Amino acid sequence: MNKFIANWWRSQQFKLAISRGNTRQAMQLLQEIQKSGARLSWLEKLFRDKLQLEIYSQQYKQEVKSLKNKLNDALQELENINTQEQNSQVLVPEQEFIESVYKNFNLKYHDQTKLQCTGINQDIFNDLEENLIAYLQDELSKIPQKQLKLKLEDALEDINNLKIGRDPSYAFSLTPHVYFMKYFLENVYCLYLAWFLIYEAGLLPKNVNILDIAAGPGTVVYGLALFLQSSIGFLQIPQMHISYYSLEKQDAFQYRGLQFWRRYIESRKTLINAYFRFVTDDIFNFNSQLSNLPEDFFDFIIISHCFFLESQKKQRANSIYQKIINTSIRKNGYVILIIQDKKLFKSYDMPRTEDISQEQYIVNQFVSDLDLELVWYRYLTSRDSRRPCSAIEFAKFADEKLPKQLYMTSLIQKYFDQRHNSNYKLDDYTIIAKK
Repeated sequence: MNKFIANWWRSQQFKLAISRGNTRQAMQLLQEIQKSGARLSWLEKLFRDKLQLEIYSQQYKQEVKSLKNKLNDALQELENINTQEQNSQVLVPEQEFIESVYKNFNLKYHDQTKLQCTGINQDIFNDLEENLIAYLQDELSKIPQKQLKLKLEDALEDINNLKIGRDPSYAFSLTPHVYFMKYFLENVYCLYLAWFLIYEAGLLPKNVNILDIAAGPGTVVYGLALFLQSSIGFLQIPQMHISYYSLEKQDAFQYRGLQFWRRYIESRKTLINAYFRFVTDDIFNFNSQLSNLPEDFFDFIIISHCFFLESQKKQRANSIYQKIINTSIRKNGYVILIIQDKKLFKSYDMPRTEDISQEQYIVNQFVSDLDLELVWYRYLTSRDSRRPCSAIEFAKFADEKLPKQLYMTSLIQKYFDQRHNSNYKLDDYTIIAKK
């Protein structure tokens, strides 16, 4: 009887502890009731089951936490492996070489984005000029003198449309030759520095796949070839492999670009093996051809100086660029955009200014219009100011400060009656973006 009363008393105390929310006392009383062998009431069973579920829940949480920790450790290890693998696949920036480029090109940062350049690697670019002159003279000598002057004048008038923001027709047989004489060297100069900035940032792979949209004669790959040629003696790397895909409307540009490449680049000591694929097509008719582009293949997709001011044409081009990028860029690939300063600001009806916040806004808007994310950009300029200056002021500055195209000047003066020297000059935004 005493045992019965004791069990009854413990049950009453248990109910009271539950009603008061005293979980600790209820747990102690439940243990005593279970030890006594008494039959559990429905409330006691319910409380027992609740405690058991809490224990299971805690064990589950601990197990989940342990598994999460193991998964995070595994993911971190995999990320470290991937990082090491990626690092092993890129050219590690060599400080001595970087310093030599800064010295040769007289590179000077005026702020976080404006990089002034008033120098050049004379050995590399003089050699390029001499060989380009020899190539052009060989080509022009094949044309009778009476016809040559007229053909050159027609091509020059057409290509000079670039100066006023119009698209040349490129319909003349000597348009590629005039481009070589008037614009090629400057554009290679710009692309050399663009590749240098990519290398300096640790983004240049040892083996690289490039898609060059609106490629012209291939200034993109010429700039890279000259950059790598100038690194000989500084970089200890095996031969690079470059897969270069040229997408260009004008087959004459592609033909002349490859012709000069074979004559000049392939005859030089170089660190690269370059493989070319040429697709001659107008980007405005390129939608149906997207399936011909390899998917998730290119480390760099480059659009250099092929941007439009007219609103409808600009929107259409941007839409096609987005489709190409979304189809063909690798997951960790980059898009390189090179655009002249006045065209960039004019396309958003904004004046050029030293206001960096305004510049950043315009660059971000330009990148956003292509549905891309900005990584970084540099304003490559020959002058120390973003503001425009008069033609007379710039001519005086160029004559005093900028590297001259020593060999090309004489050829241009011969055929185009130019009185001033041709110079290497810059006024371009080099923009690195990601999908």
